[in-house]
Amino acid sequence: MSTISMRNTALGAVGLAVVGSLALTGCKNGNEELPAQPAASTPGSAPATSGAPASPSTGSSGAPAGAAGTAKSGQAFKIGEAAEIPYDYGDFKGSRLALTVTAIEQGTAADLEGLKLGDKANGKVPYYIRYTVKNIGTTDMSYASVGHVRGLLGDGGEAQSLAVIGKFEKCKDESMPKGFTNGQTQTSCAIALAPIVTMASGAVDAAQPGLLCYSAAKAAVVQLTKTLATEAGPHGIRVNAVAPGWIRTPMTGRHSPEVQEQTEAAMVRMSPLRRVGEPEDIARAVLYLASDASSFMTGQILRPNGGVSMPW
Repeated sequence: MSTISMRNTALGAVGLAVVGSLALTGCKNGNEELPAQPAASTPGSAPATSGAPASPSTGSSGAPAGAAGTAKSGQAFKIGEAAEIPYDYGDFKGSRLALTVTAIEQGTAADLEGLKLGDKANGKVPYYIRYTVKNIGTTDMSYASVGHVRGLLGDGGEAQSLAVIGKFEKCKDESMPKGFTNGQTQTSCAIALAPIVTMASGAVDAAQPGLLCYSAAKAAVVQLTKTLATEAGPHGIRVNAVAPGWIRTPMTGRHSPEVQEQTEAAMVRMSPLRRVGEPEDIARAVLYLASDASSFMTGQILRPNGGVSMPW
């Protein structure tokens, strides 16, 4: 569900000063929920971080995701989709690039220990934003510096970025190589710092036949979250979980049209809000927990489930 939101294509002294913003909403392991009835007995899941439907754009434009041509301000792209942008700085005026985020990987606080960041990294873990840069113009961009992608948090602010002088093996960010001409591609990486958010499930609040292993695994995620919060808290690191309700995704929508209609109708009746969940509902919950808006929350389970379950 993570997207690039093209907020600005202005260029700065270090190349692409703001290429885009990346929402750190990796719902990779499921925005799941309990089925409404035995006919839909397997919980759904949110799309993976690779190829997931675009989450709400953080910009103001209503441009469709992945539209052809130059990326527009506010346009959202799925992971794996290329954003075409102009690069018009220094000796490379008139150049054009296609930037594609290929993955977001969560690191650990231990990754940063050798960097001696001090208070700068308090309460944060690194997220590695891996992307490719392809020269789609006619200019030779040998040794050009193309950076960097920045993480976007739920409050609209940018995640704390981290520039490393020298080599950092876990996230290499290098200039374009010699001979970086049309058609050439270079891989790169940017680091964003944010709190830890795990993905649980509403299956931890209710029992359902056929979900023994799934429910037990998600209950383990909840306990992992709480225990890790107590261990990481003294280091300023917050750890929270999201336990989604029934979310309309390809996984929950894989049944026949008749069964799907019955299942959704049952879930609508169970919810005080009289609707089922959408991937965007989970994205907003994750973004909230990853932002400073939740700075006094840790070890908590956030339940965007439409009120279907209301545990103490």
